[in-house]
Amino acid sequence: MRPFGTRTRLAVASCAIVAASLALDGQTPRPRTLRQPVAPPAIDLGLRRQAPGPRQAAVQRQGAAVRGKLIARFDAGVGEGGRQQMAAAVGATRITRPPHADFHVLTVEPDADVEALAESLAARPGVAYAQAAYVVHPYFRPNDPLFDRQWNLRVLDMERAWDVNRGATPEIVAAVLDSGVAFRTGFFRFTAGPFTEAGQRYPALGTIDVPFAAAPDLAAPDRFVSPRDMIWEDENPIDMDGHGTHVTGTLGQVTNNGVGVAGMAFNVRIMPIKVVSGRWDEIFGAPNVGTDDVVARGIRYAVDNGARILTMSLGRTGPPAPVVGAALRYAVAQGAFVAIAAGNAFADDNPVEVIAALAEDIDGVMAVGAVGRDLERAFYSGVHSYVEIAAPGGDVRQGGIDGLIIQQTYAERFALTYLDPPSEFSAPRFDVFVYASQQGTSMATPHVAGLAALLMQQGVTNPAAIEAAISRFARDLGDPGRDDQTGHGLIDPLATLRGLGLAR
Repeated sequence: MRPFGTRTRLAVASCAIVAASLALDGQTPRPRTLRQPVAPPAIDLGLRRQAPGPRQAAVQRQGAAVRGKLIARFDAGVGEGGRQQMAAAVGATRITRPPHADFHVLTVEPDADVEALAESLAARPGVAYAQAAYVVHPYFRPNDPLFDRQWNLRVLDMERAWDVNRGATPEIVAAVLDSGVAFRTGFFRFTAGPFTEAGQRYPALGTIDVPFAAAPDLAAPDRFVSPRDMIWEDENPIDMDGHGTHVTGTLGQVTNNGVGVAGMAFNVRIMPIKVVSGRWDEIFGAPNVGTDDVVARGIRYAVDNGARILTMSLGRTGPPAPVVGAALRYAVAQGAFVAIAAGNAFADDNPVEVIAALAEDIDGVMAVGAVGRDLERAFYSGVHSYVEIAAPGGDVRQGGIDGLIIQQTYAERFALTYLDPPSEFSAPRFDVFVYASQQGTSMATPHVAGLAALLMQQGVTNPAAIEAAISRFARDLGDPGRDDQTGHGLIDPLATLRGLGLAR
């Protein structure tokens, strides 16, 4: 099982998929142990603003009419007596002209239908206009300093969508089935023997204490619930790759905290579930690798422990995966919506991705394709009948590094040291973070999961209904109607939230 995302450092305007073969040299390393008493602080190498800006004040819903108040402008020839007479006709008990106004304010009974009264008054001769007094407020714009680099959230009009639903609530639990998440701080003890990768022999590291830290822009009190590692068979799904942490940021990065970037459904709680093994998991001797049965167990664990949104930026080609299909059907039957990456191999003969293909026949499970900054299908995004929806995944060919998806994750040069030559190889650190730009259907998928979380918080809880709403209100791309490149089109959070489940 592999993740569908590729890395690009902020300083490099290119993108490459790291593909390497790994062989342990006959040694069985000892299992890892958590040495929690020694806890290193996270190191953030990305741009950061120390003082958060002012928080948005609580206001009434935009467009709400204030009770007991009308606004009217009378023609110049209407005297005070005429104004009083017309005001009394609509039940007004008082009429005043405020300072700096060319209109009058009428006071009516608190339980009066102000919109109906305004319509009646406006129809009278001598009235230029009449209206209810509607509440206005500033659109929510997060103060995260790198939000301006998140073209993906701006193209989805998330600022206005957040005015309808401000990031869901902690009652919604979203499971991230991936390489793990940077959610825990502490040292883990591993033993690593020598190994061979890409034809080069790497020396043994022996027994080492590896530092981990929770991602500073993702962690918050009570943020993470029911973590589970299916690769190591324990409760510590620590990310040793960075892919899962990046994906999780798009779904639910802490937002409006004056730090870093924003996320779609930034108030949800996160359930980290590790079902994809990385290079370090193999080097350190994890008992499992990411296979169909591991993914199926992860799906069932998530649902059994309260997750109702699942995002899966992973997949494989080859024979069918009935064990995963059964798990997905179980998830939907229990009320969980699932978003699955459609795959990145269009340029490599466009193979069928068997996990994503399951979505076609399961209402409440959606396979997600990727678009770039110009809203064209990303060059890598698979083209198949099972592609149901599209979201921003980034495309280095459409704007270079600025056309990718930015989120906080590990600094590669500290975490993925096996990419260095053997002469420079050293133990990894998973406590150093950067805001990295990546591309892939992996990056697109959590956008859809985030929208599903917002919908679920609005009251649309049936997974099939969530899929139907997302599809119905999607922004059609290309030829009219559904197509195999972008499915029903680009997700439209504002239209979807306004169309169904409107709570504000």
